[in-house]
Amino acid sequence: MREVIQGDQPPGLPFSAGVRGPGVVYLSGQVGLDPDTGRLVPGGVAAQTARTLENIRALLEANGLSMDEVLRVGVFLTAMESFREMNEVYARHFRSPFPARTTVAVRELPLGAAVEIEVTVADRRG
Repeated sequence: MREVIQGDQPPGLPFSAGVRGPGVVYLSGQVGLDPDTGRLVPGGVAAQTARTLENIRALLEANGLSMDEVLRVGVFLTAMESFREMNEVYARHFRSPFPARTTVAVRELPLGAAVEIEVTVADRRG
């Protein structure tokens, strides 16, 4: 059985919902949207990575989960040259040992984002 989870964002704000399944929660398509405006945060990959991870943290916490329960992270970058910049921000949001991670380059992301992140989280409820 799967259950859609969402955070406390204002109605219509286009954060992607998550899906809770047996033992895991999966959040896909998270980009650096400002929760006050619903627009992509200005700035480069560092600013967007920070905002995306803050949004993920808020969505997890709204559903009784934490960043410590993240098992896997998928990162999509429009320029692999931005990997180091993204990685520095990433390292501030996760504790060692870090979750398994895949990073890939893509041509384009939703809303013109420079980075998109998805996470798989261990769900102690399931």
